[in-house]
Amino acid sequence: MELLSAGWIIALVLIIIIAALSLHDLVPLLNTWLRRIHIGRHDQHELWHSAVAARGAKWLNRTPVAKVTDQTRLTVIERFNGRYSASALQDWQRASLLLGLSELPEESGVKRDIERFLSATFTNKGDWRNAPRHVDSAILAYAVMKVPGIQAGRYRPALDAIRRLIEEHVGEDGTVRYRNAMRDYRYVDTIGFICPFLIAYGMKFGDTSSLELAMKQLRAYVQHGFHEGVGIPAHAYDIGSQAPLGLIGWGRGLGWFAIGLIDMWSELPSNHVYKRELRHVMKAFAEAVMKLQQPGGSWSWTVTRRESRPDSSATVTLAWFLMKAAELEELSAPAMKCVGKAMHYLRSVTRRDGAVEFSQGDTKDIGVYSTLFGILPFTQGFAIRLGQRYGQSIDGGSELRMAVGQREWSKP
Repeated sequence: MELLSAGWIIALVLIIIIAALSLHDLVPLLNTWLRRIHIGRHDQHELWHSAVAARGAKWLNRTPVAKVTDQTRLTVIERFNGRYSASALQDWQRASLLLGLSELPEESGVKRDIERFLSATFTNKGDWRNAPRHVDSAILAYAVMKVPGIQAGRYRPALDAIRRLIEEHVGEDGTVRYRNAMRDYRYVDTIGFICPFLIAYGMKFGDTSSLELAMKQLRAYVQHGFHEGVGIPAHAYDIGSQAPLGLIGWGRGLGWFAIGLIDMWSELPSNHVYKRELRHVMKAFAEAVMKLQQPGGSWSWTVTRRESRPDSSATVTLAWFLMKAAELEELSAPAMKCVGKAMHYLRSVTRRDGAVEFSQGDTKDIGVYSTLFGILPFTQGFAIRLGQRYGQSIDGGSELRMAVGQREWSKP
């Protein structure tokens, strides 16, 4: 009887453990399902942007974890072995949120959230509390430089550290590696990660080498990493064989190139020698991108296939690019038409709580893409950034003023 009783106890314990692990996986799935009920109910731009910005402000200091893994079962194992997420992945989530919230007017009430974030991220001496190890973090340094009223010199030690980190990743061809362990490959991600920072840093501190490195990275990618016929980038290319690697037409890859290019262009003064060269690249890329927009306003995760799923992260970044590229007279009308369609799509996939849905998950390797589509703080930040600029355009150019905490809008 004692052995029987012991057996039952062990079985009961195992059942409890299995039930607990199952609940650990099922609760997030159930929560996602519930939050998607009545998705896409924000009809007016002002109400949509208010909800999106309020959600982004809450996430800045409590950022949802962007998963490395696509595993949805027994995720506790992934957490224990350190394969659930990564700090570099979280950095570009937070960077996007900071970029978006920095677009909002002072009356929005997000200043305190931003100050809290900066205090948690940097020491009193302006250095990183946790030193970045990968070039992904350069976009976070760039976002810090874009905070209104910020004195870049206050964070000069942190910015200098990022500049040194980028220099440590320069390869024998003079361009920047994504990882030092991947010496022969150049990734499209680096255009978005490092180039805006290098331009902003170079202009702020008079460092021409940073400007030249950004331009070299971009030029090399346009030369070796683009499909000549379609005018869009591959995921990566081999610097030796110059062979394209991964998917030609990966949606978020186009987004990385787009935000790198447009923010480079925006950081330079109108009379700068590189401005004309970037304008030429912008025009050609914008024309290619506009042809690939789906009828519903999105760009798919594989932009060249209508059958592939829409990707909100690709859509919001490409729409941001076109929103800014519309400043060029020859692109103004067609680009803004595409932006309007993209805004309609983004509103249709926004939850009641303001979270933008259906972004592709993190990429595993060159040519190995996520099959999960859900929320991504990166998308949220660019939705705020895009929404603020779009709101100004439809309001005749006047500034929209929003109280994020109260989710109320008024116009001056």
